[in-house]
Amino acid sequence: MVKAIIGRKAGMTQIFNENGKVIPVTVIEAGPCVVVQKKSVEKDGYDSIQLGFQDIKERKLTQPELGHLKKAGVSPKKHLKEFRLDDVSGYSVGDEVKADIFAEGDKVDVTGTSKGKGFAGVIKRHNAGRTPTSHGGGPVHRHAGSMGSGTDPSRIFKGKIGAGHMGAEQVTVQNIDVVKVDAALNMIAVRGAIPGPKGGLVWLKNTVKNA
Repeated sequence: MVKAIIGRKAGMTQIFNENGKVIPVTVIEAGPCVVVQKKSVEKDGYDSIQLGFQDIKERKLTQPELGHLKKAGVSPKKHLKEFRLDDVSGYSVGDEVKADIFAEGDKVDVTGTSKGKGFAGVIKRHNAGRTPTSHGGGPVHRHAGSMGSGTDPSRIFKGKIGAGHMGAEQVTVQNIDVVKVDAALNMIAVRGAIPGPKGGLVWLKNTVKNA
């Protein structure tokens, strides 16, 4: 069964395995989440579930959001996220999803919003090269350089690298190990780093890779 959960990045630490080897891990406060909506191929054209995470006061939500949650018989939730699954027969509206849906040794994909870096040039943002620094290179050593011919195509193609806002975008880290699960504390520890700052919202799902 495909599994998914919403969580919040608590921070990084390290733990030791049975051989005494240090494993760097990111700790995620995963759930508890509740199934707010269930979609099916027959009715909606595809199978999915929508999970709600983190309680919130009613006055913080709009009337449509509140009506959507009340229809499901669910208390007000701050975050909603839909997960497309191959099989939703194991889920029902109102079901609670906790950290123990995953187990030690599982492989997951973790998605979050990366830290914003502000305005950055092409070298930092796209790993572009710089011009030679000798023989009168001028004050343009870290500039983007030529953008192409002025006569043909007389324009800049879409996707051309340039300076601009860096970070603050959705990033997915694929195929990482679940090192430890603590159901009592709703904590999942995954190997290595994941996108976003401490307290950032993330969601976990079975990996799409068969490694």
